[in-house]
Amino acid sequence: MAERNFVSTTPPAVGIAEVLRRRLPTGRVVTDPDIVAGLSHDQAVWAPVGRAVAVVRAKSTDEVRTVVRACLEQGVPLVARGAGTGLSGGANAVEGGVILALDGMDRVLEVDQLERLAVVQPGVVNDDLRAHVAALGLWYPPDPASSPWSTMGGNVATNAGGVCCVKYGVTRDYVLGLEVVTGTGEVVRLGRRTSKGVAGYDLVGLMVGAEGTLGVVTEITVRLRRLPPVGVTAVGYFDSVGQAGDAVRATAAAGLRPAALELVDRHCLRAVDAWKNMGLSAEADVVLLARFDDDGRAAEEGARRMVDCFRGAGSTWADRSETEEEAKMLFAARRLAFPALERLGPVLTEDVCVPIGAVAEMLARIDRTAERHRITIANIAHVGDGNLHPLLVTERGDAAAQVRARAAFDDIIADALELGGTVTGEHGVGLLKRPGLTRELGPAVLEMHRAVKRALDPAGILNPGKVFGQA
Repeated sequence: MAERNFVSTTPPAVGIAEVLRRRLPTGRVVTDPDIVAGLSHDQAVWAPVGRAVAVVRAKSTDEVRTVVRACLEQGVPLVARGAGTGLSGGANAVEGGVILALDGMDRVLEVDQLERLAVVQPGVVNDDLRAHVAALGLWYPPDPASSPWSTMGGNVATNAGGVCCVKYGVTRDYVLGLEVVTGTGEVVRLGRRTSKGVAGYDLVGLMVGAEGTLGVVTEITVRLRRLPPVGVTAVGYFDSVGQAGDAVRATAAAGLRPAALELVDRHCLRAVDAWKNMGLSAEADVVLLARFDDDGRAAEEGARRMVDCFRGAGSTWADRSETEEEAKMLFAARRLAFPALERLGPVLTEDVCVPIGAVAEMLARIDRTAERHRITIANIAHVGDGNLHPLLVTERGDAAAQVRARAAFDDIIADALELGGTVTGEHGVGLLKRPGLTRELGPAVLEMHRAVKRALDPAGILNPGKVFGQA
């Protein structure tokens, strides 16, 4: 892992740790420098990190409110974090501030089978919620690759998506209500438990994806679905990402709507093979995986038509998976791609999203960017909805390669915007995407966002410097 870039611009705040110790139960406030440093950043290894003065391990909404009010009184920045699996620097510490760790608020408070909803604390791990409700025949669809570790609070903060979002949508589509501690230290409840409701502005939707800049989420009410069938998986092997992109366009034109449509390229396949010896890279340069979870024969028919699209786009081999074990292995390779590449060196992760019709062109531009900057760019992607994750890999200690990777990162964002896309589909803006967001939104819209920030966090203490770069 690359060495963290800790920055120091101002002396740490004096007294906030002691204030918090006096107001919170024993053991909640941690000031050990090594522990504080370890909890001061997410997985965006090239994003700058400030030095926090303390970490608070909150256990309740009242404790969160106490922390917010203390920071407000002292004028101290506050950054909330969950499991720290983010990839944009959104949970990185601010100099002289406090880190509010919410992973200890990890209870599933309620599951209502009739209304198909669950109420959880922000520290509940995504996969733990999914397993909990699966035992009742229910399902929470958003499934980011980090689902075995990422928390629901973090998923809400970034509006996380995942493999299934092509058909089922992202986190915002499932959050019905929130309990939030605002920047003024008030505890408010937003949203509803009913299936419909249009009273007032959509403040829940505003909070989802706000990356902790508008409030600290302390409770989340999510809608659930019926647990779907296991489904059928179609697989296609291709000689290039361009051909795979053409296949994606063909499936969209054919009106196919799989539950998942994923791309894994040769760099990822080789890294996974080197780690887990799955033998996939010997058979394909690019793999497309499509899963259909419809009832009855509809899934079989969808997989058959998908195979036809793959073959029509020039696949070297395409068929449906023979067994569920084979399908699980292929999707496991998809989920293992990022950690497999991290074994090779520091990885700078992109998260652009483009229209479906532009996927093939965007993939081709990424290949040209890799060649132009002389770096390895691996590709994994939720190609069914145009969300691409180019992974820029450099060798440890190669400072020149890191400079080239940063330039390539900027070029990829520029290409995505030129093709009508966005700088982030699900990872958030954090620190790494702020310049791209400025180009995407423009001055007038940026000011609208900043006006909302000022209204809900007038003192500017909540995750300052993230997303828009100012309070």
